[in-house]
Amino acid sequence: MNQEAPIIVGLDIGTTKIAAIAGRKNEYGKLEILGFGKAPSFGVQHGMVLNIDQTIKAIRQALENCYASNPNLEINEVYVGIAGHHIKSLQTRGDIVRSDTDAEISQKDIDQLINDQYKTVIPASDQIIDVIPQQYIVDSLQNITYPIGMSGVKVGANFHIITGDKNAIRNINRSVEKSGLKIHDLVLQPLASAAAVMCDMDFEAGVAIVDIGGGTTDLAVFYEGILKHTAVIPYGGENITNDIKNGLGVLKTQAEQMKVQFGYALADEAKSNAYITIPGLRGQSPKEISVKNLAHIIQARMSEIMDFVVYHLKQIGMDNKMLNGGIILTGGGSQLKHLIQLTEYTTGVSARIGFPNEHLASGHIDELTKPMYATCVGLILKGYNDYENDRRALEENYVKINTSYVAKEQAAQTVNLPEESWEDDEPTVEQIQERKAKERNASLKTFLDRMKTKIIDMFTEEEDAKL
Repeated sequence: MNQEAPIIVGLDIGTTKIAAIAGRKNEYGKLEILGFGKAPSFGVQHGMVLNIDQTIKAIRQALENCYASNPNLEINEVYVGIAGHHIKSLQTRGDIVRSDTDAEISQKDIDQLINDQYKTVIPASDQIIDVIPQQYIVDSLQNITYPIGMSGVKVGANFHIITGDKNAIRNINRSVEKSGLKIHDLVLQPLASAAAVMCDMDFEAGVAIVDIGGGTTDLAVFYEGILKHTAVIPYGGENITNDIKNGLGVLKTQAEQMKVQFGYALADEAKSNAYITIPGLRGQSPKEISVKNLAHIIQARMSEIMDFVVYHLKQIGMDNKMLNGGIILTGGGSQLKHLIQLTEYTTGVSARIGFPNEHLASGHIDELTKPMYATCVGLILKGYNDYENDRRALEENYVKINTSYVAKEQAAQTVNLPEESWEDDEPTVEQIQERKAKERNASLKTFLDRMKTKIIDMFTEEEDAKL
């Protein structure tokens, strides 16, 4: 394991569960899971925190279970997923005119371009969560994916801006902070899930990530390596459970159990002569539930969710011919039997289940390969992406500073050093280091001599002034 890599913790605050996963990348770039804990969620509905006290208890329980799996863990900061009805998105365009046109376009220019988008006018009750560049424009050149290193006067980009309700975001922050943690970053859940279940080929081919959670279904559409669209569909697994509860007259826990064990997303695949026996309440006789009727209820709600997916795809002009990678289903709701067939029938697009195991190292807990943990694994990957970008920026700044220092040192060189004659054509490492040491000492001596002369001149002028 790569001991130099930091430990990143993802915290998924969902409607039905709260999960905390700690991981670290190994030398092969795979995630070693160092800790895992989960707890039932009672204070969250449709992805929004409505009861802070219950949410805090659930977060603490998930953390305790995570510590129980690895007592050596120390968790202070977390990456948190965010979703809910309040999430919205918009497209913007931004440009800057560079003052130093002779210099190459740098990360500083890109950062300025992105930071300017945080000034975009949005409703007073909303807050910008993330600004995601799509395509860059340098002068008259368009559709540029990586402008750093290029030359140009004007740099612009198209942006996908994600916003959320201030109070909803504040409630998440309070819940996490009162649990004794600090939020490193809030990440839109479908983007985190996408990072866990997609590969580079998926980004290029064009895919739609459909993350079916407990309270909402989150959608993210990618095409030619660009995030084209995000949306939150206000239905999820919890709605299916409530439909079963009300339609069949059973308890919510019974409805959930039936959905998981006997549920079909396609009613035609359910057997007509199959029945489920439910224990009666308070001495009542047991109730028999038709598996076919159960499947009809599930299919009706899942078809409604897929109709929303089709609507959003049509809104952005992404018809079935453009999504060569198809639809990737993930989240807890994606485990319904025959959901792939229903999705393909409703949307006309090929579909598959997205598992987060591609990025996990061997030896992990089997449960973590389930789609319901895609968001949490994706949060860790997002944390590593930030870490690697920050490290790259620091290295670039170090090189620039070091290069500038060497240039100034050479410019200030006033002492003529005797020419070195190397015995071989190429000097040895020791000879080069010795010569550099002589140059630094000579430069330092020259600097001290100049300072000494200036001090003597200063006192001389003061003495002359007194006379």
